Amino acid sequence: MADLTIAMIIVTGGAGFIGSNVVRGLNRAGHRNILVVDNLQKGNKFVNLVGTDFQDYEDKDDFWQKLRDGREPSGVEAVLHQGACSDTTESDGRYMMRNNVAFSRTLLDFCDLRRIPLIYASSAAVYGEHGSDHRVGEAPLNVYGFSKWVFDRVVLGRLETLRCPVVGLRYFNVYGPGETHKGSMASLVLQWYRQIRETGRLRLFGEYGGFGPGEQRRDFVTVEDVVRVNLWCLAHPELSGVVDVGTGHSRCFNELAAMVIGFLGRGEVEYIPFPEHLRGKYQSHTRAKLERLRKAGFDGVFSTLEQGVPPYLEYLRQQEAHGFT
Repeated sequence: MADLTIAMIIVTGGAGFIGSNVVRGLNRAGHRNILVVDNLQKGNKFVNLVGTDFQDYEDKDDFWQKLRDGREPSGVEAVLHQGACSDTTESDGRYMMRNNVAFSRTLLDFCDLRRIPLIYASSAAVYGEHGSDHRVGEAPLNVYGFSKWVFDRVVLGRLETLRCPVVGLRYFNVYGPGETHKGSMASLVLQWYRQIRETGRLRLFGEYGGFGPGEQRRDFVTVEDVVRVNLWCLAHPELSGVVDVGTGHSRCFNELAAMVIGFLGRGEVEYIPFPEHLRGKYQSHTRAKLERLRKAGFDGVFSTLEQGVPPYLEYLRQQEAHGFT
């Protein structure tokens, strides 16, 4: 049981992919008095929290209503805001803006009033087709990226007057344990692992955006590295701003596909026509720029694909052997 005399840390989206890994990271750092906030309408997410140690759980809508009514929890040390609608194909803009902007703004106001550090998840989706620098090339291609871009603008516009430290982390393509509930929004590592196991083939997009078949590129980053950045920011409450979180290197899909096939010892690549519904809404190339994060003082080394993918694939194989994938 957590010690109630210790200040509480709130983790929103705490049952989700990145959020649950953040909870585990907090546990490893000795934190137990954690309030997990999430929406368990997709009940299978609960498995991500099995084996973690936290003080309490609250539904996202109930928590939001308490903040709006001024019935917020006391004794809060920090808020790690990972919760969002992260479906890049979601077309309901009102739903997206309510979840990703209005709720985030309410959290920001709460943290500002109480002078509580806020660390929140932004996204590389704000950059659009090829952009990867702050304010340069920010042209989101879908309403998810737009929602993240809007809240970043809110934060950056208020930095000079905020009474609390706020750090926005623009995550690039994150992969690792805890994402099996995400369906088509799961990492390509998981999707391709499943495709080969089920059909013997993995599917890659054909030519699009000036890139040949399977040559579209992403900055792939492990969820363990993302957690490390979150905990580092938690330990440095003097910092504020918006930074990229990725490896700083861009790798093509063909490279990653070869790694999955090589690990499983079987599988073929099938190039499929680029989907019409994604045209004009798809990032063909991403790469984090780490200058701001390094300037802030973070000197951690990010895992390469060669370092991060094989252990994750082995994890998936072990999970499958126990009926969990």
